[in-house]
Amino acid sequence: MPVFSEQSRSNLGECDERLQALFNRVIEHFDCAVIEGHRPEKAQNAAYEAGRSRLRWPESKHNSRPARAVDVVPYPVDWEDDRRFHLFAGFVLATAEAMDIPVRWGGDWDQDTHWKDQSFHDLPHFELTDEAG
Repeated sequence: MPVFSEQSRSNLGECDERLQALFNRVIEHFDCAVIEGHRPEKAQNAAYEAGRSRLRWPESKHNSRPARAVDVVPYPVDWEDDRRFHLFAGFVLATAEAMDIPVRWGGDWDQDTHWKDQSFHDLPHFELTDEAG
């Protein structure tokens, strides 16, 4: 069974407990790495400037404590393998549905299951969609 690295555990620990529960379940079946949980002001604005985020501080769900967004990638990481990211996202979304955790993926922002209609793809990104904390 795959397990999280110390860094992945630390990053996930910065997130809402529901995201922690979700990805602790996901790692039981699909090897992955948590590359970012909470994102501080300087890092958020740098991500915006680099085009990796559409939001400035403090508008991203990564900016809250605990973070309401997390960036997770299938492991080993191959940034060129979009299909693997899509497969991984499907597994994460199905697991979230089974756990009754309201999650949106950065490859399908409008949640219509059609990823080709998106103008901004953030394939590692998963975020809570409810208003509750």
